[in-house]
Amino acid sequence: MANESNEVEIAKKRKFRPKKALKKTKKALSGDNLLLTFTIIGVLVGVMIGFLVRMAHPGETAIKLINFPGDLLIRMLKMLILPLIVSSLIAGLASLDAGASGKMGRRAILYYFGTTVIAVILGMVLVVVIHPGKTKAGLTSEKQEHVNTLDAFLDLLRNMFPENLIQACFETQKTVYREVRHPEVVTMYNNVTNATKSITVMPTMISEISVQANGVNTTTNITVPKFNHVGSATFVDGMNVLGLVVFSIAFGITMSNVGEGGQPIKQFFLSLNEVVMKLVGIVMWYSPIGIMFLIAGQIIKMDDFAKVMGSLGLYMVTVILGLLIHALIVLPTIFFLVVRTNPFTYMKGVLQALVTAFGTASSSATLPVTFRCLENNLNIDKRVTRFVLPIGATVNMDGTALYEAVASVFIAQVNGITLNFGQL
Repeated sequence: MANESNEVEIAKKRKFRPKKALKKTKKALSGDNLLLTFTIIGVLVGVMIGFLVRMAHPGETAIKLINFPGDLLIRMLKMLILPLIVSSLIAGLASLDAGASGKMGRRAILYYFGTTVIAVILGMVLVVVIHPGKTKAGLTSEKQEHVNTLDAFLDLLRNMFPENLIQACFETQKTVYREVRHPEVVTMYNNVTNATKSITVMPTMISEISVQANGVNTTTNITVPKFNHVGSATFVDGMNVLGLVVFSIAFGITMSNVGEGGQPIKQFFLSLNEVVMKLVGIVMWYSPIGIMFLIAGQIIKMDDFAKVMGSLGLYMVTVILGLLIHALIVLPTIFFLVVRTNPFTYMKGVLQALVTAFGTASSSATLPVTFRCLENNLNIDKRVTRFVLPIGATVNMDGTALYEAVASVFIAQVNGITLNFGQL
């Protein structure tokens, strides 16, 4: 009898209840869950449209029209970056006391620096183990942009302190190099008279030349530099996000120390932040369409996939494997060790931001979505998100660090250069 009653109870629990199932379905397809569902569907449909249209070999006009809805999405998101960063940082720091903001800032910088170093080390380990540079088929060398480490560091400091805040909204400072050719004084040795003579040689694109004096070939293969790179700091198109972040941090901390006198300005930026977040919510309902066409357009414009895989297949595998290990193992492990909760539950809350980042390939453009996910889905304190996210979107780029570490070693491997531990 006891067994029969237990079976009856189990049967009741397993009995299909239409009302309960409908309630669960409505919950899964309501609000943010519905938006996430639409976004994932948009990604899948975009991939399908991209491969189907690619088979028809569309012209430039068709590709431009397919890309247009996605381009609109990126423009909308970038339009919100400036007011979002400024208002969130100033409002967040103004709501914190100096001690709390300093403590949070130290922890954030330590985390950003630590994860970036881990990403670089992971990339180097993978590129050394997999050795993608052994496949050279189809690779051609092109002229590379000249880079100077000192100038890059000075550009970073210059951009931290923009001379004009209005200009920083649409221009950033960068050292641009130009090729300058100067006469070169070469000391000649006459092997007949055993005399030396200084001759001024105008540099040309020929790296080695032969010079004759008095009908006697005095020397051969005089090496002169092809050109010199002269750099000058100039302004180029692009928002100086770093400068705006530094100014907003200083402004917010100073305003928090003013007291009652700073309350009107504080309320203004709090209100501005709320309005911008409302706009983000409106733009998000367009994101499934925009992401769908962005992905479709990128697939259509992609070069011959077999050719790309033949020349860069192992390189792509190395980078993607590194990103997966960093995103699915390293970062969740850090999260679990610090917070002691399931990291994948947290990742589920920011899935909308992850999908948007995948479609737009821009951390800055994804920033408005990340704000919305953390504050609405995960209930993170707005004072924390307003301070941490803008800085993180500017300086914490683990994927870029990993990619560049792999790329630099890959180029060396392709050119047959063996790097020792110190050079790595």
